[in-house]
Amino acid sequence: MRGTLAAVVFALAWQAAGAFAQPVSTGEVMTMPTGLRERLHREVLYDDPAPHERLERLGVFMFASEGLGMTYVETANLTVAQAYEARTANCLTFTLLFLALAKEAGLEATPQEIEQILGFRQADGTLYLSNHVNASVRVGSRRYTVDVAGDQIIQRDRPKPITTTRLIAHYYNNLAVERLAAGDYPAASSLLDMAIGLDPAYAGYWSNAGVVHTRGGDPETGRNDYRQALALDPDNTNALFNLAGLAARTGDRALEAEYRKRLAKLERNDPFHAFVQALTAENAGDLARATRFYRRAVDLRPQEHRFHSALANAYLKAGKTGLAIRSLARAQALSNGDTHAAYSERLDALRAR
Repeated sequence: MRGTLAAVVFALAWQAAGAFAQPVSTGEVMTMPTGLRERLHREVLYDDPAPHERLERLGVFMFASEGLGMTYVETANLTVAQAYEARTANCLTFTLLFLALAKEAGLEATPQEIEQILGFRQADGTLYLSNHVNASVRVGSRRYTVDVAGDQIIQRDRPKPITTTRLIAHYYNNLAVERLAAGDYPAASSLLDMAIGLDPAYAGYWSNAGVVHTRGGDPETGRNDYRQALALDPDNTNALFNLAGLAARTGDRALEAEYRKRLAKLERNDPFHAFVQALTAENAGDLARATRFYRRAVDLRPQEHRFHSALANAYLKAGKTGLAIRSLARAQALSNGDTHAAYSERLDALRAR
């Protein structure tokens, strides 16, 4: 099965494959409509509030029903103007919108990227992996993170500042992934050309271009794209995965083995890989293998409460209630808020058995 898959990285959300419309120019992605600008000044900036108050009001303005009433929709990969009209946004669009509003409000805000989060989908022989962006705001000596989905993701790395140019390039990359899912390879290739033109040093775009070219019947160009991704990032697992699959399809077993070896070395120390392997085993009913990989994920990322909770579920399915209670108690100790309360309720139920 691995040889038939292609790995694609996309920013922030799965894109539903619908009708294709020509994308706006790069200068229009973050253009603020006149109506939105007028509302911002009338409802947020009317009395020239201090920066902290400005930031608080901006948050209320974006989400309150009397403001914009923005709603999170995973497939809403939109420009700022489209988001204002639709009142919907995914993580990428939300960040674009917030940055545009923050700039108009005179706040010092910059985009950030988390290069890998635990999120993936598989469809039609393609494995879709995701990264994540949010915004950082400096007010005086303090820095705040503005993230519409921060409590819903498991991240491997800390966020890193990126340029607004890369953020806009992610927008075109997401549109390209949408066209890839629809089988519209010429449009996907054109959109990736736009992303690469904006930020040619981003390995993920090259790897995605490799998938598009390979699927579109040009494996040689696809191979060159993957190699360019590796030249920019030698540890790019998507490019390694795709090159291994391409070598397998062309019968080059030695080259396939080389790429598989490099990939396996990276995966051994990747808690996300261990977690995905555990989920796959659990779904197949192999609880012994599932618990083994969940424990590996816990060993590699001991502070992630959701890994401990997943291990507890596997133990419970295997009839190991004592071990389940121990893992769930650890998950509870690492959590807070509503999640902590939910773990407490589950623990009480287990201990009452």
